[in-house]
Amino acid sequence: MTQEELDALMSGDIDLDETFEESESPIAKEELSPEDSDSIDAYHETDPDKYRVSAMNSWPPPPPTDDNKMVHQLDDVTKESEEKASEIFDLIEGISNDLSDGEKDVKAIRAVINSNIELFTTLSAKFPHVEAFKTQLEQNNDAMQHLDAILEKLQNGGDTIMNIMDIMQYQDIHRQKIERVINVMRALSTYMNHLFSGKIDDSKRVSSAVHIHGDTTTEDVVSSDDIEALLASFGNK
Repeated sequence: MTQEELDALMSGDIDLDETFEESESPIAKEELSPEDSDSIDAYHETDPDKYRVSAMNSWPPPPPTDDNKMVHQLDDVTKESEEKASEIFDLIEGISNDLSDGEKDVKAIRAVINSNIELFTTLSAKFPHVEAFKTQLEQNNDAMQHLDAILEKLQNGGDTIMNIMDIMQYQDIHRQKIERVINVMRALSTYMNHLFSGKIDDSKRVSSAVHIHGDTTTEDVVSSDDIEALLASFGNK
C-alpha cells in the first residue's frame, strides 16, 4: 500500500476490504518469475506418493517422506545390504562345504579304483591270455582319469568360492563408507541445529515484517495487523 492509498484510507475514500483482497498474499507477485510461481504451485499440489526425484529439476524439492529422507534411506541401504550379504555368505559356505565333501568322496573312490588297477595289473601279468583282466584294467584306468578331472574341477570350484568371498569383503567396506557418510551428515545436522538455535521459543516470536524499507518490492505492502495497529493509535490520540 502506497502513502497515497494510506491517506485515502484514513479519509474514508478507499474500501478496506478491497485493499485486503489486493494485498492478501504476503509475497508480491513481481518477486516471483512465472517459472517459480508454477513450481511453487506444483509443489503444493504434488502428491507425495507420486513424487519422483529428478536430476533435471532442482525445484520443487522432494516432500519429506520416509522415501526421501536421505539418512533414513542410507540406513535402509546399509541394513538391507548387510542382511543380503549375510545370506550370500551362507549360500557360498554351503556350496563350499558341498565341494569339500565332493573332493573327499572322489578321493575315496580313487583309492578303490587305484586298488583295482593294482589288482588287474598283477592278474594281467600272470594271465596274459585272459582278455577280461586287460579289459578291466583299461576301464579302471579310464575311470581314474575321469575322477582326476572331476577332482580338479571340484578344487577349482573351491578356489573360485574363496575368491568370491574375498570380493564380498568389499561389501563390508562399502557399508562402512556409507555409515561414515551418515555420521558426517548427522554431525552436520546437529551442528546446524545448534548454530541456528535461539533463546526464544519460536511460538513466542513476533511475526516478521511483510515489507521493510529498502526492499526491492515495487509497492509498500502493509499487513492487516499493521493497519489495525495504526488505526488504534489514531483512536487513542
